Amino acid sequence: GHTTGPSLNNDKLYQFAYSADVYVDRVKASLQKSAGYRISSGVDVNLLWRNPDNDDDQLIKITIRDVQVENVNERPAAKNIFKGKSTEKIIGKEHLEALQRPIVLELVRGKVKNFYSYQNEPVFTQNIKRGLASLFQLQLHSGAAHEVDISGKCNTTYHVRQDQVTKVKALDSCEIEKQGFTSHNQILDVSTKATSATIYVLEDSFIKSIKAEENYVLLLNSRRKTGAKIVSKQRLELKSVQAGPGLIAAKQVASVIKTLDSRYIAVPLVAEPVKSECKKCPSLSEHWQSIREHMYPEKLSKAEAARSFLSFIQNIRKATKEEILQIIRSENKELLPQVVDAVTFAQTPASLEAILEFLDFKDASTSTLQERFLYACGFASHPSEMLLKSLTAKFKSDIANEEIRETLVIVMGALIRKLCDREGCKLPAVVEAKRLILNRLEKAKKDDNVRMYLLALKNALLPEAIPLLLKYAESEEGPMSNVAATALQRYDPSFLTKEVKETMNRIYHQNRKVHEKTVRTTAAAIILNSNPSYMEVKNILLSIGELPLEMNKYMLSMIQDILHFEMPSSKTVRQVLKDMRAHNYDRFSKMGSSSAYSGYITRGPDVSSTYSLDILYSGSGILRRSNMNIRIFDRNAELHASQVVIEAQGLESIIAATPDEGEENLDSFAGMSAILFDVQLRPVTFFEGYGDLMSKMFSATGDPINVVKGLILLTDYSQEIQLQSGPKASTEFLGGLAIDISGGMEFSLWYRESKTNVKNRVAMFIAGNIEVDSFFVKTGMETTLEVETTLDFISTVQFSQYPFLVCMQMDRVESPFRRYVTKYESLPSGRRYTARRGKVELLAGNEYPLHQENSNMCRKVFGTKSDSSSNWF
Repeated sequence: GHTTGPSLNNDKLYQFAYSADVYVDRVKASLQKSAGYRISSGVDVNLLWRNPDNDDDQLIKITIRDVQVENVNERPAAKNIFKGKSTEKIIGKEHLEALQRPIVLELVRGKVKNFYSYQNEPVFTQNIKRGLASLFQLQLHSGAAHEVDISGKCNTTYHVRQDQVTKVKALDSCEIEKQGFTSHNQILDVSTKATSATIYVLEDSFIKSIKAEENYVLLLNSRRKTGAKIVSKQRLELKSVQAGPGLIAAKQVASVIKTLDSRYIAVPLVAEPVKSECKKCPSLSEHWQSIREHMYPEKLSKAEAARSFLSFIQNIRKATKEEILQIIRSENKELLPQVVDAVTFAQTPASLEAILEFLDFKDASTSTLQERFLYACGFASHPSEMLLKSLTAKFKSDIANEEIRETLVIVMGALIRKLCDREGCKLPAVVEAKRLILNRLEKAKKDDNVRMYLLALKNALLPEAIPLLLKYAESEEGPMSNVAATALQRYDPSFLTKEVKETMNRIYHQNRKVHEKTVRTTAAAIILNSNPSYMEVKNILLSIGELPLEMNKYMLSMIQDILHFEMPSSKTVRQVLKDMRAHNYDRFSKMGSSSAYSGYITRGPDVSSTYSLDILYSGSGILRRSNMNIRIFDRNAELHASQVVIEAQGLESIIAATPDEGEENLDSFAGMSAILFDVQLRPVTFFEGYGDLMSKMFSATGDPINVVKGLILLTDYSQEIQLQSGPKASTEFLGGLAIDISGGMEFSLWYRESKTNVKNRVAMFIAGNIEVDSFFVKTGMETTLEVETTLDFISTVQFSQYPFLVCMQMDRVESPFRRYVTKYESLPSGRRYTARRGKVELLAGNEYPLHQENSNMCRKVFGTKSDSSSNWF
């Protein structure tokens, strides 16, 4: 009883039966149907030496023999990949010999002090031995400990009850060299949970049996039904104790080891990383040829395009710069933009070098490709400091196209934010890019320059930029103050200080100067969204009735939406409404066509998505701004999936109407600005100035203008997992989006009617790949999801009378939703077992109800037309 670790008897040979099982499957599935394999063997253990000065310092020899590789579950002969193959054939003669060479452990008080093996062993056999050796490490008193074993240096807790010891290892605490990355936004990412427990039963102060189990569960945050698990089990059972070899007499460990075999060396117990070689993989250009046909622009709203895009990225990540350049340089104009998307999203040093070598920013003729590259950088899932550094260098050198220059700085803003979110705000490249944008904004003279730096700040969301944004929001003219105000609207309310709220109140109530309606309504939205005080809400309510015609209606609609959608400030609003001065018929019966409305697109157990739609008109019935947002939430995070803002101003002259107060001198202008996955894109102009407007009106076909077309990598998760039984698992989840958004504006003077149409066509493909690779056998599972859908948003305005009629329609077409799970086991020879299950369903189309007032108006709009309107409502 004086030892604190297990103790072996002299001159005995302990014979054990050992097995290590691996299972891979869906999270809720039972292990009986899982893919996997089992390695089983006999294990002989005997004591070589005990320290004469310390009974608790022992050297033990462990030998693996009679190795078998088999299925982990019963399989009929036709589906058994190991059938008729000897172990030597499966593992290979040299590897089998290496596996059966003995190892020596020095145990001090039950902990492995040294692990002796041979120097040039294959890594995978060495790791299997490490997995076995780690089982022999245990302490015989309860308590916590830091231990080093195959999984790294981990926090371990022991519970001891008589002859039973339970060891629980906190796998998330293990310090081990890890490779991989996760997605930038939590909603798009994967969450993992890992547990490890080992139960020892002791007899006669040594091990009678060991049962170890390790579980890894991976779940897609956006749809927790999609996921995978890896289970690794080890069992060691004592079968017999026989007479064995005697002890070696010696004072020091070193001399025992030398006597035993001079080739033994001490190697670390922590697993060594394994490089898995791909023997029969196609080259990058062969793979590209096989998927090329799915990547044509007209096929980009199909799931097959998204699937091909993801597989292409996986292959680019393994490729060299030369292989990548070979494809880029040989491809035609139609396919090049898609190649640029994939190469940029690969985010490896080789892919970045290749694309930067190919693109020439001094050449204006390739600006489409430059733009695709820049947007892919903006959406990067795990951008590097090197990427931002390269873009900053490009920005400082010559750029032929002014729009590309604008896009470049806007994207730099997005990268600053992503790197700051990952504790990278102090990186030299980030510090330099921040300084560049802030300094240039302060010195900018031209409006265009001011706008692009403000848009960059709208992406970067730097706390130190707030004072600058306040200055521009309050003191600049229309468009600039509008960009600055909408930038402030994107900050988390926790950053909006007293000073911000005071400025927003001054803008809304026009205390210092007259502001445009668009800026005033944004200021009101900021106040109402950032924990407003009773007086702030009361003053806003009291202003309704004193505002320009349509703005009254818009503000009223905004207040009603806060109540209807139970937004955070709804409690304060309800309190204020108890006061009859704020809440009376005169105020709440204002006429107009402007509106603000929010609703749910989906409400699920994991994530919910909401839409909000607000439209502001000028008093003469012409659209000033329509703003459509889609946001996705889970319990802890939010993602601004998309925003499409169509703005118009100074169009009153066309219908000979009077402009609103403060808007008499505005130039004619219409344009569109979009945010996609939290990244503000460069705004697009439909027309600018009266002459441009007239020429476009007479040549207008109403054909949609393409706003965004391309491929985006959303989910990008890759982690290596070291299993405690020896093999390595690789886990990878990729989610791609093929997207095609177009917007158009039709205008008919004859019918006094305008129509805007925004069409969002998207196809999404998500693939999860879980593979356990033991060099001689692979087992794994692939889970895929795919969906194709179109969201249409149409607004029709008739301005032949006042209040003019506005009808908004938002519908989603019927969408196919497919999901598949494939489990497999395979040998390097090509022999393979596969089981595949799938499910295809149609998600019903849906017309979103919006608000009652809108439904009433649509009846009128379509009632005045002769064509059948009954299809809609």
